[in-house]
Amino acid sequence: MTSASSVRDAINARIDADRDMLVELLRQFLRIRSVNPPGDTREAADFVRGILDRFGVPHRTLSAVAEMPNVVGRWDGARPGKHLVLNGHMDVFPVSNEALWAAELRDGRIYGRGASDMKTGTLAAIMAYGYLHEHRAALAGALSLTVVSDEQSGGRYGTRFLFEQHPGVVTADACLNGEPSGLGNLRFMEKGTLRFSLSSTGIGGHGGYPHQAPNPIERIVRLTSRIYELYHLRLGDMPADVDAILTAPETVRTADALLGAGAAENARRITVNIGIINGGLKATQIPTACTAHLDIRTPLGTDRDVLRAELLALAEDHDCTMVVNEDHSYPASMTDPEGELAQILRRNTRELLGLDAPPVCSLGGTDARYWRWQGIPAVICGPSNISMGTDQEHVTVEEAIAVIRLQALCAADYLAATHPAGEPARDDA
Repeated sequence: MTSASSVRDAINARIDADRDMLVELLRQFLRIRSVNPPGDTREAADFVRGILDRFGVPHRTLSAVAEMPNVVGRWDGARPGKHLVLNGHMDVFPVSNEALWAAELRDGRIYGRGASDMKTGTLAAIMAYGYLHEHRAALAGALSLTVVSDEQSGGRYGTRFLFEQHPGVVTADACLNGEPSGLGNLRFMEKGTLRFSLSSTGIGGHGGYPHQAPNPIERIVRLTSRIYELYHLRLGDMPADVDAILTAPETVRTADALLGAGAAENARRITVNIGIINGGLKATQIPTACTAHLDIRTPLGTDRDVLRAELLALAEDHDCTMVVNEDHSYPASMTDPEGELAQILRRNTRELLGLDAPPVCSLGGTDARYWRWQGIPAVICGPSNISMGTDQEHVTVEEAIAVIRLQALCAADYLAATHPAGEPARDDA
């Protein structure tokens, strides 16, 4: 029987041999305009299926809506063992810099929309699924791939759809997600969100006659100012054991180094962001309407029902209406940083990169939460998130190769174990 170390050696050698091809594959992936909104990922899905067909691995497509396909697959090892799911998404942010679609390679960096978020991590999952298939006779358990749409808009037609309509595809013993995380840390948790709009209306009028009509913009400004005063940077009600992890010196240093100074403290606090304010037509006119869109991020332990009720009461007190965006509002999630897959990722990070990987909280959302909510451990291994969504979004070639290598080796190590696990029912629908 081929040993686990032999599988690792073979995978490392294959990645070394494929280096130039992997760079070119990533550039091709980045040139596909899978922007969300509107979220049409059909061309990207064709690209993914093409890679899988060249590997000769099983896959199929599941779609809630035709323009947002999800490419999934599964193969089984030679003996019973654990089931690992690899997860990534194909949709990306819109661009204001059209040059990003060229996927230019310059000074060791690949510039392109999705280079950080998250086509590098998704390609890593695809390649791990294909590379390990060739060694399945030496592995235990099962490896699944879920390359989804709609993550940028909450996952209603992507990962959430799979959990609701095809649970056998995603139910497993662990999940490895390729969202941008940066190397040298373990993303084991992420904050929750409450996304909502506030609106106010009036009859309007002349700006010199404020006694004749209420001003909706003024109402919104007063209300949002009050929300900032009450909630922005308020310390969350985090369990003491989790707070101890986030305040450990090595976690603070790593979070601030990778996410910017203050990131470690941010993870422990509620944050408020007003992303959009619309209202008014002219400076001399009392507007007839004003709407603001807010995003509140909440640490683990925050009572979101209480927060929501308090915000609704505040809106009513200020003669405003609050509407929650349910698809983009969800609780915080975490996985045990001492769990098996988490420790495999930390070990490989040390061995391959010479970096420790202390546990760090993600400040944005990922589809990993869907697994964590089901009690399934889920950790993240992707490139730096610093440039995601910017006009200079990029990944270094070395980082891209490192992410591909890490995902493949972590999956190989997880499937090398011989202990059996309760196997979820398969979904052949």
